[in-house]
Amino acid sequence: MRAMRSLVLILSVVLALVASACSRTQAPSAPSRVLGDWHGNIEMPGQALAVGVNFANDGKARIDIPAQNIASMALTGVNSHPETLAFTIPKIPGEPSFRGHYDRDSDTIRGDFTQGGQTAPLTLTRGLVAWPPRPQEPRPPYPYKSEDVSYPSGDITIAGTLTIPNGAGPHPTVVLVTGSGPQDRNENILGHKPFLLLADTLTRAGFAVLRTDDRGVGGTGGNLEHATYMQLTDDIAAGMNFLRTRPEIDGARIGLLGHSEGGYLAPRLAARPDSGVAFAVLIAGPSVPGSEVLLEQNDLILRARGATPDEISDQIGFLSGLVSFLNIGDLPAANDYVARNNNALPPDQRAPAEALDELSSPYMAALLNYDPAPALSALRMPVLALFGGKDLQVPAAQNEGPMRALLAADPDATVHTFEGLNHLMQPADKGTPDEYAGIETTMDPSVLEYITGWLTQRFPPR
Repeated sequence: MRAMRSLVLILSVVLALVASACSRTQAPSAPSRVLGDWHGNIEMPGQALAVGVNFANDGKARIDIPAQNIASMALTGVNSHPETLAFTIPKIPGEPSFRGHYDRDSDTIRGDFTQGGQTAPLTLTRGLVAWPPRPQEPRPPYPYKSEDVSYPSGDITIAGTLTIPNGAGPHPTVVLVTGSGPQDRNENILGHKPFLLLADTLTRAGFAVLRTDDRGVGGTGGNLEHATYMQLTDDIAAGMNFLRTRPEIDGARIGLLGHSEGGYLAPRLAARPDSGVAFAVLIAGPSVPGSEVLLEQNDLILRARGATPDEISDQIGFLSGLVSFLNIGDLPAANDYVARNNNALPPDQRAPAEALDELSSPYMAALLNYDPAPALSALRMPVLALFGGKDLQVPAAQNEGPMRALLAADPDATVHTFEGLNHLMQPADKGTPDEYAGIETTMDPSVLEYITGWLTQRFPPR
């Protein structure tokens, strides 16, 4: 898929600018010859993009694109007749679509994939598309209890999973706080599930762990785009209140672990005098305002990708203009600004309307306007802040020094940078987000050992 000028990265890994959609009309049944799973490669310039397509009996179809973390997305414009097969991937610039036919002799589907006026051949053979191996992903049966839970936060219900070590307890507990954008309870990123791995690692070490779906994701209600930082902080507090009702949980030893933007929200709650937060672990958590992180990460990533000085200047100029509107809280002006810039792009590079709304949302304004300094400097509890030396999204060079300065008055604060690791704490080459999917490691074992050891030393399980 071709890139577009937009807030693609922010503080988490990738803000997906696509969403599932399906045809409003009743689709005819698919002929039996094309029913089921198919896979193949779109031969893009310089790479082959693996895709999987499933044609269902009701005439509908879905697509998997592992490299872009797209799983079971509903397709539109589906024609499943063997001689005139067609579908379109919705809400992506350039209207990516396929036209082809079923070849009875070879038992394949052959045709052309078109996007933004560019065409590439696509041949599909039977079977599921292969997702990259994830050797660290935990698989049941687990040597601990795992329970789906839900509880109220204001006028919404939050859904998640609570894992509890075997034994009576009460257990020290970690509440996981996701990065920016709509994340599920596992923080599923390009096929990696870092929060599932962290929950498994910590629960095996004797800690109960709560991980939850963000607003508007999975079983959690609400809409993340309309959320304020006050509401998101209250959502974390609601999780702590729920945990204190559970006899297996040691209410005096509940702490927070935030990744990326979660490194903003966790200290924000922990700094409240009555929060009862016992500790905070911050993984790639920023220590400077969101707007500064945004501009720095875009500059670094574009340079790493070989962008020209003019391309970098254009992108930084666009983002600086957006930040100026969001800083004063003028969301309508921000929306108009983004729309004008989007309309000035070639048609095949223009972002969908949904993406424009995300860029000028109350949530985006809260993220880019947030200054973590007051909360971080107020912490007086055990704090562990970790950075990756090759992280281009929350760069250590920008954030490690301020983090040390802001935590200087905390009697038990540890700041550490792991050289060679990226934003997900994976061993990396350049550190750019396009490497994440191709790296088998979900989180470097040295990071898991460091976090577990730090927690166990201060809050030993009973």
